[in-house]
Amino acid sequence: MSTEAAPTEAMSNLNITSKGTAKRDALRANEVAVQQKWEEAKAYESDPDATKESFLVTFPYPYMNGVLHIGHGFSLTKAVFRAQFERHRGKNVLFPFGFHCTGMPIQAAANKLKAEIANYGLPPAFPEDDPAVRAEMERKAAEEAAAKAKAAQSNDKKAKGGKTKLVAKTGTGIVRQWTILKKMVPEEIISEFVDPNKWLSYFPPIGVDHLKKFGAGVDWRRSFITTAVNPYYDAFIRWQFNTLRKKGKVLFGKRNNIYSLLDGQVCADHDRSEGEGVGPQEYVIIKLRVLEFPGKLAALEGRDVFLAPATLRPETMYGQTNCFVLPEGKYGAYEMENGEVFIISERAARNMSCQGYTSEFGKVTCLVELTGTELLGLPLSAPNATYERVYTLPLLTISMGKGTGVVTSVPSDAPDDYVSLKALQDKPEFREKYGITAEMVEPFQVVPIIEIAGYGDASAVFMCEKLKIKSFNDKAKLAQAKDETYLKGFNFGVMTYGPHKGKKVCDAKPIIKQEMIDANQACLYFEPESKVMSRTGDECVVAATDQWYLAYGEESWAKAVREHIFSESFTAYDETALGKYDYTVGWLKEWACTRQFGLGTQLPWDEQWVIESLSDSTIYMAYYTIAHHLQGEDNLDGSKDSPAAIDAADLTDEVFDFVFNNADMPADSKVDATMLEKMQKEFRYWYPMNLRVSAKDLIPNHLTMALYNHAAIWDDEPGMWPRGYYTNGHVLVDAEKMSKSKGNFLMLNETVEKYSCDATRFACADAGDTIDDANFSRETADSAIVSLSNEMAWIKEVLDSKDSLRTGDDLNFMDKVILNETRRLVKLTEESFESMQFREGLQKGWFEMLNARNQYRSWCSISDVPMHKDLIMTWIESVIVLICPVCPHWSEMQWTAIGKNGLAVKATWPDVGEEDKLLTRQALFLRKALPHFRSLQGKAKKGCNKGSVLVKDSYPQWKVDTLTWMRSQYDSSNSEFPASFMGDLKKWAMSLPDKKMMKNIMQFASFMRNEAKEVGLQALELSLPFDQKSILVDSEQYLKSQLELEEISIFNLDTDENIPEIPDRIRDNVTPGKPYLYMHA
Repeated sequence: MSTEAAPTEAMSNLNITSKGTAKRDALRANEVAVQQKWEEAKAYESDPDATKESFLVTFPYPYMNGVLHIGHGFSLTKAVFRAQFERHRGKNVLFPFGFHCTGMPIQAAANKLKAEIANYGLPPAFPEDDPAVRAEMERKAAEEAAAKAKAAQSNDKKAKGGKTKLVAKTGTGIVRQWTILKKMVPEEIISEFVDPNKWLSYFPPIGVDHLKKFGAGVDWRRSFITTAVNPYYDAFIRWQFNTLRKKGKVLFGKRNNIYSLLDGQVCADHDRSEGEGVGPQEYVIIKLRVLEFPGKLAALEGRDVFLAPATLRPETMYGQTNCFVLPEGKYGAYEMENGEVFIISERAARNMSCQGYTSEFGKVTCLVELTGTELLGLPLSAPNATYERVYTLPLLTISMGKGTGVVTSVPSDAPDDYVSLKALQDKPEFREKYGITAEMVEPFQVVPIIEIAGYGDASAVFMCEKLKIKSFNDKAKLAQAKDETYLKGFNFGVMTYGPHKGKKVCDAKPIIKQEMIDANQACLYFEPESKVMSRTGDECVVAATDQWYLAYGEESWAKAVREHIFSESFTAYDETALGKYDYTVGWLKEWACTRQFGLGTQLPWDEQWVIESLSDSTIYMAYYTIAHHLQGEDNLDGSKDSPAAIDAADLTDEVFDFVFNNADMPADSKVDATMLEKMQKEFRYWYPMNLRVSAKDLIPNHLTMALYNHAAIWDDEPGMWPRGYYTNGHVLVDAEKMSKSKGNFLMLNETVEKYSCDATRFACADAGDTIDDANFSRETADSAIVSLSNEMAWIKEVLDSKDSLRTGDDLNFMDKVILNETRRLVKLTEESFESMQFREGLQKGWFEMLNARNQYRSWCSISDVPMHKDLIMTWIESVIVLICPVCPHWSEMQWTAIGKNGLAVKATWPDVGEEDKLLTRQALFLRKALPHFRSLQGKAKKGCNKGSVLVKDSYPQWKVDTLTWMRSQYDSSNSEFPASFMGDLKKWAMSLPDKKMMKNIMQFASFMRNEAKEVGLQALELSLPFDQKSILVDSEQYLKSQLELEEISIFNLDTDENIPEIPDRIRDNVTPGKPYLYMHA
């Protein structure tokens, strides 16, 4: 009877297709078989083991409004690779994985689909389906895009092509939810997705399937989805927030937040389609009273009417000389609740209506519509200004998407203002074009108000003259001048005008701001730092709303998090990332943690609110440690029976307090006490989390918030706080941003099917490891298919011919080298993987391992010496494990092929002994000699077909002196020279009697410094600790073959006798460690 397992559905459905994909198909077939093997062996299910050190690694659960793409896969591999590496090191590794469904994205998509069906039928017949209608829509979209590009060019912004990104995608500029779903689900069931819960039941299981095909190595017993649909996770989040409230971390009050008027609620990062990470920006609106009411403004005469510019620098208002508007800009006279009228942009009015300035929240009353041209020449009274009357002037670079569209002018300290005012003063024809008279500009000179050391009392004038800025079209120079004057002014400026004369600007600014507000000359105004779009297509505002919020700005809380970040208990793996955490702690103050609708968990004590998606995802790593008891495998929503027979309704706060916070055993709990104790022990075994892997864009929100929440929930146990965060950059595909229009938007499952799982993972490993953007190369994935297939074939060839290989203890030089190279590269690969440098690990553990084998194989073949069986099998076993974190399916197949028991993913890291540094140096000597010989051979004269290899044991005196000096400068503890090495070397060389040798000394020292970087201090020895000639003699046959020479002689110029005549110029080129090939007839 056959004992083979029945093929899985995945194996049965595997497409083995065209002859051009045979290698790929073979890899895929093996991957499917290996994954079935892992599943049967429960290879990645991890339970506590007191004999092993635990290692918990997690990855932010992806949002389930679609299927996973290569961007997910790239970031995920960092966690997957490290998890597998730690398994090889003997640790008990837990890698769980969940799926996020909380928030607005799914709800918004379901609502949009529902509206499409209601408006266009089922299936929808969209207007653009009609060719004529589509053509007209495309024409209009192209016109709008062209106008937008032209406007961008006029403002010196990056201009786009004739079509926007949206138009390029759809042809019409319209994105239909039906069309998006049609690419992911069968058309006949699309209508079911009007129910947001359909998304929760449909996409997460697909996520599980695709991650299994990716070989993610997950303990799937611990997987779950979020939201109240899952009663177990819902209970956990309710406990978390009850605990935060008890600790005083959740408060209620009116706060300024990014807000969607369309959605009617705060719009957090995960609810946005554009503007993630953008927060509210505070401005001060200055009230410039309108003194005359010409034209349309006549209707407002008798009222308090103000042009209302928004500024970040209220302390500079003493220097106002005029006000600017955009001539073609659209403005309105908007009525405020107190009866005042502000002339501002519609966008600014919309923001102000949400900040308590209008009679009704979110509603504006426009009394008069105006253009900027209609405001030009308008006389104003500017508060704090030295001029009694100033005028409204044109400025062509104003952005109507920033501030209020009105700009107050302080030319003493604002370079843009100075240049623009100067242009109107110096060019009569320019100002007359806009109806501006000489009286409106010529009397208004710069008013010095702030003294900055080195910049004078008019820093803007100083910088414009210094940088030779002549026009407001000198954008780059103006930006430089603005940044410098603003920074210097705030930090080092001193007020020279007004009642606060003599005070530092940084001290005077808040005082002046408050004085102006108290005098009704100004008011606060907030808007998003940059454009924010909700997933429902609404441009967001800043609104002051009643809100439950997490008080992240609490001093003691922030202090605890910052101290942890910089402690030895936490690693960020990157100094730049560490700085970003510190910066986030500095600005993260109050976070709106609830919404009034959307998917999620209701706030336990105020159920009209739903906990938002960045707040229910901060300590769920702890939930993983017990999820397999509560839910178990294939029970993502918790609707099936609990493996531990636990009813979600019985998961009280007291139960979670006991499990996670070491509280007393709950007296009346319906959960079995033995199970409670087991869950408590499991949590304590796995926690703290050793590593969390994420893309860098989560640093300003999720990752930092997770630190805060751990610090709050386990405030008396810092030992439970996360131990490490690794963040990577975004991934490009073939050096370009992923885009459907470019054809390089790669879905994860499709990429696996096209290139195989291991080749995809190989390309991910090679893509890069820094916080900067990485590059997934499809060419690398193709090359990986070939490389893995070739190595598989070679290993089979070795196994089939093992009996012809050499055995015994008599090792030649190259035998020793291949073993030593294996030892060296095993260690370097380990160091690379431990520091999350997987590209470097791939370089050492695969490419350099193959190079070492190739050299050994070539040497043996040419020298007519069989490879050594034990050594080559050691190499094979080692390379199988070294590449296993990256290509586990390939390793699993080879592990079985070489006759090893058990699973490759459970194999221990190679224990091959310590590297012999001297032998490494000897091997490097031989490896570098050959290309050097080839170079010399290529320069030989015609007819020179014989070669003499020359070596020397000793240096000339000037090199001895140089090496002696270098040894005195070398820091052995850090294995490096000081940063000032080259400068110090030059000074030392200049002190020598023979100045003519300086060039030679500098070149020699530079070369030897590089040698020392590779092999350490021994590179600077005055004589070599090995016999150069002996190494070359052992490889004589190899050298002759590689150089294609019939005859080769090897001489030691210091010790050999009867050496043929060698020219002095040749002898001078021979130094210890650098042999020379002398070509002659």
